[in-house]
Amino acid sequence: MERIYLDHASASPVDPRVLEYAEQYLKLRFGNPSTLHSKGLEAKKALEDARGKITELINAESESSIIFTSGATESNNLAIKGAAMRNIQKGKKVAASTIEHISVLNPIKELQKSGWEFNLIPVDSTGLVDTEKMNAILTEDTTVVSIMYANNEIGTIQPISEISRVVHEKSLYLHVDATAAGGRIPVDVQNDGIDLLTLSSNDMYGPQGAGALYVKPGVKLQPILPGGGQERGLRSGTENIFTIAGMGEAARIAKNEMVEESRRLEKMRDKLIEEILRIEESYLTGHPTQRLPHHASFRFSRIEGESILLNLDMGYNIQVSTGSACTSRTLEPSHVLLAIGLKHEEAHGSMIITLGRSNKIDEIPRIAKGVKETVERLRKLSPL
Repeated sequence: MERIYLDHASASPVDPRVLEYAEQYLKLRFGNPSTLHSKGLEAKKALEDARGKITELINAESESSIIFTSGATESNNLAIKGAAMRNIQKGKKVAASTIEHISVLNPIKELQKSGWEFNLIPVDSTGLVDTEKMNAILTEDTTVVSIMYANNEIGTIQPISEISRVVHEKSLYLHVDATAAGGRIPVDVQNDGIDLLTLSSNDMYGPQGAGALYVKPGVKLQPILPGGGQERGLRSGTENIFTIAGMGEAARIAKNEMVEESRRLEKMRDKLIEEILRIEESYLTGHPTQRLPHHASFRFSRIEGESILLNLDMGYNIQVSTGSACTSRTLEPSHVLLAIGLKHEEAHGSMIITLGRSNKIDEIPRIAKGVKETVERLRKLSPL
């Protein structure tokens, strides 16, 4: 039975075009970009070329605004801890929405141990940030506010421009985790009014192990990884040229193909939602329309998401998710689903489908059939 992979939010395959481009930096152009000889200059050029491609993807002011990291988690840590510690004179408060990724929430909890105050910003039942409540929560001594561009578990896209206006009226810094959105929908840091933005290589079909942080000119950060002073002194350590070159090429391809690919995936997404909601006691989670083009998320009454995942994998060779890959090993229900108002027993029955470039429209009948039969079988076995 041919595999149908539907978990692109946790890991995406490297685009063959990206691999073809980047492998030269494993085999031939392997120099250290900090050295001055020809091998080092080759690597330096690859580094700056990648920086330029990402600059164009998000419409950054200049290539120097892009800092390369090992991934989204490190970018989030650098943005939040770096902004809070470097600008401590503003105050010792930080804020984030209740549905942020744990790589945002956990660094803030670390700051709490050092005396920072952490304010959570609520969302509504579709996952949209409540800007009126956010405005009431934020004060002038809040240093940095972190709101994700789009949620990886429920697909909801936030009104970032409106959020930015509220944040900047109080002269605060806005960090946006665009891991789920980068390369999927247009992101314009200047138009959206973003101070700090996180991107992930693998989420746009680049190699794992690379990420980037956009830092708006004038925003000051304290390094959290001191050393040799690479990446404007904000992220020391020899740059991984293979993964960074791959990320840059992935960004270039995404910029060129994003609009057409989004339209294709939206049609598949909407058809999947239509078919799966035919199942008794099935519900869409997240915003019904203001959601990522490749993202469909559901909950089913009286069954466990882990059982859905395993049954679809073993019985139908279909791979889905039941939450963030970084939190799904725990037995606790998703904090995202609880934040949008679901009860514990409702949040446990979660299934997330994230489509990708390899998926085709003719896979939908098999997916819908597999989900329907899996849900019916599990319900027969459920003590609920």
